[in-house]
Amino acid sequence: MNYLFLDTASSRVIISFIKNNEIIFNVNLQNDNNLSNKLMVLIDENFKKNNLKPADINKIFVVNGPGSFTGIRCGVTVAKTLAFLLNIEIAAISELETMASGYDEVVCPIIDARRGYVFAGIYDGIKNIAPDRYIGYDEITKGFKGKIVSYDYESAYEPKVDILKLINKHKDKSINPHLLVPNYLKKTEAEENLNAKRNQ
Repeated sequence: MNYLFLDTASSRVIISFIKNNEIIFNVNLQNDNNLSNKLMVLIDENFKKNNLKPADINKIFVVNGPGSFTGIRCGVTVAKTLAFLLNIEIAAISELETMASGYDEVVCPIIDARRGYVFAGIYDGIKNIAPDRYIGYDEITKGFKGKIVSYDYESAYEPKVDILKLINKHKDKSINPHLLVPNYLKKTEAEENLNAKRNQ
């Protein structure tokens, strides 16, 4: 089986192609503000370099959040479009699980959600121990005694991504591409501001 893995939810962009449980290519780049223009180009370039065609994809694994609203939308939109056009299955994976997947111990991956809040979960490798949630930075970091894992905080440990472990865990899960939605874990800033105005 051939799989395309997309992660655009954090400050890193990861694009991988897996064939028969072997990684054929793995792109891991700093996310920038031009992702919506570059994502399909990056996929196309790496497919051509490796003599691959979109029709070679049997299933798509996409990280659907939490994390960057724009990044999540880009990744989910591209994954849904490809899955629909190729008539293939799609599976969603948590960004927090992705960040913890390379660890063989209990860790707490966190993503900066601004204003003193983070997206956080507690994982033992790819096993979720405490659900992903939107929580105060101080609340989660003071209460957790293990390693804090993050791209966003210098004091944290670097995330370790094990794509094969994630693929093997989720390979039997799938969702209709039309039903896949981003997992933001919180309302967008625009929605929060609108609600605040309505409640005044």
